[in-house]
Amino acid sequence: MMQTIDEKWMRRALALARRGEGLTRPNPPVGAVLVARGKKIGEGFHRIAGGPHAEVVALLDAGKAARGATLYVTLEPCSTWGRTPPCTDAILAAGIARVVVGATDPNPKHAGRGLDLLRHKGLAVTAGICRAEAETLIAPFAKHQLTGRPFVTLKLAQTLDGRIADPAGASRWITSPAARERVQALRRRADAVMVGGETVRTDDPSLLPRPDAGRCPLRVIVTASGRLPPRAQVLCDTRAGCTVVATAQAGARRLARTKTAAKCWTLPARGGQIDLAALLQKLGGCGVLHVLCEGGGRLAAGLLRAGLVDELQLFIAPKLLGGDATPSVGPAGWLLKNAPALKFLEVQSLGPDLLIRAVPCATDH
Repeated sequence: MMQTIDEKWMRRALALARRGEGLTRPNPPVGAVLVARGKKIGEGFHRIAGGPHAEVVALLDAGKAARGATLYVTLEPCSTWGRTPPCTDAILAAGIARVVVGATDPNPKHAGRGLDLLRHKGLAVTAGICRAEAETLIAPFAKHQLTGRPFVTLKLAQTLDGRIADPAGASRWITSPAARERVQALRRRADAVMVGGETVRTDDPSLLPRPDAGRCPLRVIVTASGRLPPRAQVLCDTRAGCTVVATAQAGARRLARTKTAAKCWTLPARGGQIDLAALLQKLGGCGVLHVLCEGGGRLAAGLLRAGLVDELQLFIAPKLLGGDATPSVGPAGWLLKNAPALKFLEVQSLGPDLLIRAVPCATDH
């Protein structure tokens, strides 16, 4: 199917917006393009909270040529004061003739308000161009606006039989370089990267994207016991101040004996497990929109049991481990009648591996 002119320019705006993912919290990533007489005259994206919004960057790029132009923007322009003035004011002052929007503001208090204002002032407004892509882009922002909690992506790198480590605990590397490169891209999109304490004790990961492209996601370590190696990277490297250890009271006392710049959050725990809903609520309160959980199996199972996973990204290698190898979700499982059900969104090849994107869905039970 051939794309329309509006779709062409909106897809350019979406590509620009993606360049801001992982940089804008607590704001959403947004891209904008200005077009006059069929040619691009300005473009931009939101780079950092407190900085100019995408529409303003594009208007500055276009200058006086913006008068009478069409503005393509991935998200409805804001109409209220925040850290910066309303974008609707800048659009009106620039003399824009038409505004084309991908997604409307997910906040019920603001949804449609900016578009109505622009229409009232005589601008032509078209909404819903490339709507699915635009809404996917701001899904973490929408989740945060509606619930106060971040969007959670659960990433698991596993064998074909669902194992994430062999019986000796070795997990490097189950998947291929192509799959690992994709994981780095996921880290660059996220506001926080979360793992369980066993992952830190076994693998000593940095959890930072490589290359970081200016990103420094919060690193969240979930461990009720607080038992972590004193020389673990997440506690000792130059970004230790970007680490949060979510633990119980006894774990907090243990961590206090470790010299680290990492923050310690004491949270409710039951049966040796941190209250994950409380953790996500606290992360949301800090402006975190998107959490990438990279396991291990116990943490993955806890998130799934609590209904806190919004999306799964399963990287599956054509290998088998079987036996006592570590399961990707566990150690305890579900009875078949209670098993979490998933809906596949996408399956693609990454080198020798498969990537399956899926979302939890309601069961028929």
